[in-house]
Amino acid sequence: MIHLFRFLSLWPLRALHALGAGLGWLVWFLSAGYRREFRANVAQAGIAFDASRPAIGEAGRFVAELPKLWMRPPTVSCLGNVRIEGQGHARDAFARNRGVIFFGPHCGSFELGPQALAELYGPVTAIYRPARKPWLARLEKLARSRPGFYAVPASLSGIRQMLKALKNNQAVALLTDQVPPEGQGLWVPFFGKPAYTMTLAARLALQSGAVVLPVSCERLPKGRGYFLKIWSPLTSLDSLPKSDLLPAVTVINQAIEAIVRSQPGQYLWGYARYKQPRQQTGDETA
Repeated sequence: MIHLFRFLSLWPLRALHALGAGLGWLVWFLSAGYRREFRANVAQAGIAFDASRPAIGEAGRFVAELPKLWMRPPTVSCLGNVRIEGQGHARDAFARNRGVIFFGPHCGSFELGPQALAELYGPVTAIYRPARKPWLARLEKLARSRPGFYAVPASLSGIRQMLKALKNNQAVALLTDQVPPEGQGLWVPFFGKPAYTMTLAARLALQSGAVVLPVSCERLPKGRGYFLKIWSPLTSLDSLPKSDLLPAVTVINQAIEAIVRSQPGQYLWGYARYKQPRQQTGDETA
């Protein structure tokens, strides 16, 4: 499989995205369950189906672009075809000397986003859970072994590393719309419906005083690259009580909703956002 990824990584981005769009629509036609989940999540968000329709192809584009993103040599920059907006927010955040928490949803190229942030503001520490399939775990490890980018396990030791990074005025990166294991989240409204939501970003922010910055990485049409946007900081977190996570997690969810509404054609609507959390194993945390 690694050899296939290396071969595909040589393809132009436009060709990979064309292939991916076809794969996305193929899955749509073959999976009735996927179609139901997709349509239900779009309806829950109150978004017109026509506005979300491009996300069918975008889901396939996400998969097809992984070889190019993961197999890129560590010495080659990923910023060549990335347009960036909002760097002033990051500059101001680091100037406060309290660390920065970048976070975003499963929207657009959320694999490229952390790589780009690491080049711009590294070191960046991100938390992850290794894939269960050995070949995919090897690929992930290869992809995330990059200068200025540190992937740490979803465990207590990983959280300690993230807190240490923030204390040193460094950055961490999180996908906050994924469902954490049971006991590691809160039921918080997401587009008006309770969703089991990770508390890690809120806990890190309240414990460290770090600046919290939403980030999106939109995929541009016809393989022209990406648009990385750093949104305004969540200043309302500064006034929230440290003893109560619910208000902070709610604010973070609302920021995720704003990103999704701005680009409904790029969100992974087929993701089971409202599912029940799985049982926790080992010392993992989220």
